[in-house]
Amino acid sequence: MNESSEVYRLLSETLANPGHPAVLWQTAILAIALLLAWSVDRLIRRHMPRQEGAWKLGIGGVNRIIFPLAALLVVVFGKALIRHWYPHHTNLLALAGTLLTALALIRLVVYALRHAFPPSGWLQASERFTVGMVLIGFTLHATGLLPEIIHALDDFDFTLGKQRISLLKIINAAAAIAVTMIVAMWIGRASEKRIMSSEHIDLNLRVVLTKVVKALLIFVGILIALSSVGIDLTLLSVFGGALGVALGLGLQKIASNYVSGFIILLDRSIRIGDLVTIDNRYGEVTNITSRCVVVKNRDGTEAIIPNEILITSTVINHSYTNQEVRVQIPVQISYDSPLEIALQLMLGAAQRHPRVLAEPPPKAFLASFGDNGINLELRLWIKDPEEGQMSLRSEINLTIWQSFQENGVEIPYPQREVRLIGQYSPEEIAILGEQHLNQEEG
Repeated sequence: MNESSEVYRLLSETLANPGHPAVLWQTAILAIALLLAWSVDRLIRRHMPRQEGAWKLGIGGVNRIIFPLAALLVVVFGKALIRHWYPHHTNLLALAGTLLTALALIRLVVYALRHAFPPSGWLQASERFTVGMVLIGFTLHATGLLPEIIHALDDFDFTLGKQRISLLKIINAAAAIAVTMIVAMWIGRASEKRIMSSEHIDLNLRVVLTKVVKALLIFVGILIALSSVGIDLTLLSVFGGALGVALGLGLQKIASNYVSGFIILLDRSIRIGDLVTIDNRYGEVTNITSRCVVVKNRDGTEAIIPNEILITSTVINHSYTNQEVRVQIPVQISYDSPLEIALQLMLGAAQRHPRVLAEPPPKAFLASFGDNGINLELRLWIKDPEEGQMSLRSEINLTIWQSFQENGVEIPYPQREVRLIGQYSPEEIAILGEQHLNQEEG
């Protein structure tokens, strides 16, 4: 361990004379700081009003650092007092100040990560990585090894054009980009909640605004991070040219999907909650992203359809202007049944169902004359197609069947008329009839 480090001086001073007044005073001040910080933290949390939206995120971040900051203020004040009597014996408070600063930084970064990104496995790993890096940095600083490591990283350098780039500068750039990305995503998520909660803006326009705001925040964050570490931004022109070549050679589909996604969101031809048929897939639009549209079927399966397909092919939107959908139910009755009564019973079954609209009213039609009976058709309208049609058809068909049974309307069986040409005895006719029945059953 470096003998000039704070940890070494503190340990040597404490072990050499643990009863020194300076050590005792510093220990007392540190205990008072922790107790006072704990009291202030509880008092502020108890009386702080509840907030929503962006204010809630900001207050939540403040709550995480009240304890370490309050303790740090007391430690700094106590350190200034101790210096009047023991100018060279404030190492314990200096080390405590560094620890409290690291604790505040860890809490703030972890809180920002949790609110900038949705919960996931990699988020927990990134939190552990962040805590580990902060602790490693504190350890290196406390042991006095940090300046030597910084100098060694700065010695590994190379030249790119007129720009000198070292390993230290790359690490600083990565850290700056990570910090600005966290801040940008944090602000982006707060603005997304604010925009999506606005009822005066169309839903598709809200989605577009949130995506544009996030993209601008990320772009500005990268520019600020690179300029803060001294990297010439003109170097980005090289990467911009490479990206243009990549789009022209192999990423046309990806670029087309993203452009198509913004077109769909802006022209509002498809919105979240619409019932659509796309590429023979029927379902409800549950999500619209800049790359694809998610259509959920009634059986629970979800189809992820690229946006380019929606632009280049025909899309049937069952709820584009309104939610009303027509349902057709075919029914067949025998030729011996009363036709008018059957039509009235079908209308009554539709009118009694709570999901069937009264306007436009349901109608029953004589569709055609079939081989086995008369083909009828019941047409009705509903305004909640997202609830499905199978249960509706089943309930109306059951009501029609019960009404037919009560009023003597028959649903026919398949009928076949067989004519025998020539003279046959009754025994031969019976044998031929059995053969014909066997053929029908086979």
